[in-house]
Amino acid sequence: MKKIRIVAWVLVAFACAGIAYGLISQRMGKGIAELAGAKIGGPFTLERTDGSVITEKDLAGKPYAMFFGFTHCPEVCPTTLWEATGWMKQLGADADKFTLYFVTVDPERDTGEFMAEYLTSFDPRIVGLTGTPEQIEQIKKDYRVYARKVPLDDGDYTMDHTASMYLMHGDGSFAGTIAYQENGETALKKLRRLIDGG
Repeated sequence: MKKIRIVAWVLVAFACAGIAYGLISQRMGKGIAELAGAKIGGPFTLERTDGSVITEKDLAGKPYAMFFGFTHCPEVCPTTLWEATGWMKQLGADADKFTLYFVTVDPERDTGEFMAEYLTSFDPRIVGLTGTPEQIEQIKKDYRVYARKVPLDDGDYTMDHTASMYLMHGDGSFAGTIAYQENGETALKKLRRLIDGG
């Protein structure tokens, strides 16, 4: 009798777990669908590292990726930009069919000159963008990017920020993301799909 009771409770537990999994999967699926249809991106005015002005109109007609970070970033930014450099090398000539923009979330320190020097360590096709604090706040808001200044004990500061790369179609619509340290093959598939217009 005791064994039957234990088996019954185990079956009940499995049933509950199955229902919970189904509900969670349904909610996650809904969340992904909502994100895919979310309004991400919008009008902006920023500066390239050479000081020339760039707006969202200059991006029209060609797919692009937006990665938000800062040059003093200890790990996430150099890792992502180094991985992106590898992806672009693997894409070969197809890498010219999209543009990767590195947008600073730390305009206080990231001048165009400083960003240009920083980006020499990565693929030369990666374009650095900076601007006034107000311009950076606007693009962060439009791309739903989180970034916050975090004081350090030595009086300096670092930045907490969104680590994903935003993939955008040539018409400015949101195509998806590449997560921080995402599997390289998966990232390449996403970039190829973006380039092919999928």
